[in-house]
Amino acid sequence: MKILLVEDDKTIASGLEYSLQDQFETVLCFDAASAEKVIKEEIHTIDLCLFDLSLPDGSGYDLCRQVKAAGDIPVIFLTAIDDEVNVVMGLDMGADDYITKPFRIRELLSRIRMVLRRHQKHTPNTVITLQHVQINTLEGKVYKHGEEVFVTALEYRLLLIFANHIGQVLTRSQLLERIWDVAGDFVNDNTLTVYIKRLREKLEDNPQQPQIIKTVRGLGYKVGE
Repeated sequence: MKILLVEDDKTIASGLEYSLQDQFETVLCFDAASAEKVIKEEIHTIDLCLFDLSLPDGSGYDLCRQVKAAGDIPVIFLTAIDDEVNVVMGLDMGADDYITKPFRIRELLSRIRMVLRRHQKHTPNTVITLQHVQINTLEGKVYKHGEEVFVTALEYRLLLIFANHIGQVLTRSQLLERIWDVAGDFVNDNTLTVYIKRLREKLEDNPQQPQIIKTVRGLGYKVGE
């Protein structure tokens, strides 16, 4: 899972990044401007945001508004201000939690896990992640390393079939049956080979050695372990 951490105190930021690295991938920003760029370009890859409330060129409140406008992504505020008014303002704005500095790392990790569990419980999974590829089912879009990849309607449907059966070996016959049922298009065995080849060329870092859509010799294909 990926966390967007925005903290202008570089000592605190480095400590947090180090403490989070065993459990989360961290995108670290020291000011609002760089955070806004991440929100604009990569927010669909972010699972949770940690925002310092006071920043040299803005505030965590402003960033929270932008994140919530982009999608239902959980936000936790980090602040030295122990003030009920600020707590209420942040929560009314849509923040999911609020932790006051100084805090223990274990407490922060516990809060993060709690917010993620609560969020995952109440939010449908609209983003499916396959290594460096994300499928946003709400948008009907596919991203590779954060960049949108154009796929045809049938390629998208084929990819969704794989994504909805992670870890399961699918035979060519099963794939053909599912594509036919969903698409209503004529797809034969040779056409299926072409579509899988095209998906690999668009999504794999090395299509000659695919790591996402793997061939299971003599059986079919599999995505995930």
